[in-house]
This record gives sequence, C-alpha cells and structure tokens, in this order.
Amino acid sequence: MPAPRKYPLELRERAVRMCRTAEPKPVIRRMAEEIGVHHEALRGWIRQAEADAGERDDLLTNDERTELAALRKENTQLKRSNEILRTASAFFAAQLDPARPR
Repeated sequence: MPAPRKYPLELRERAVRMCRTAEPKPVIRRMAEEIGVHHEALRGWIRQAEADAGERDDLLTNDERTELAALRKENTQLKRSNEILRTASAFFAAQLDPARPR
C-alpha cells in the first residue's frame, strides 16, 4: 500500500497547469510559495508532467513507471517459482535414485 500523499492530486494538477500556462514563465520558488507547497515538490511535478506529455526523454512517464513496477513484481514471482521448482526437482531426483550419495 503506497504512502499517503502530502498534497492532493487536484492541487498538483492545478499548480502544474498554472506554471505551464503562465506568461512570462514564473520562478518556481515564488510560484510554490504562492501556492503553499515546497518548491522542489513543484519542480518535480512539472518535470513529471513534461515527461508524461512527451517533452522530456530523461524521465519515465507514469505509465512506464506503472508497467516497470508490474514487470519487476512479476520477475520476482517467477524467480521465486523457479527456485521452488529447482528445489523440488533436486528432492525428487534424490528420491528416485537411492544409490546416489546424499
């Protein structure tokens, strides 16, 4: 279960929209003070919004992050299953060949 968010999603979306549509481009620190959030939080939200919009290639989009987490979870489960099967096959091989030293 993920940790609770400090700022509601609605606030995040509104803050990003305000920063991206403001002319001239506002200073993030000043805009964050006006909104009442930490400036680094706002900077991260803006960067993630840019990645989701395809404007940045250095960050994963939210969809890619979700897919990566699912693939890592599946990989862990498959590794666990393989270990169980490896142990079981060694056990049954020892049962079928009693002449083999243990």
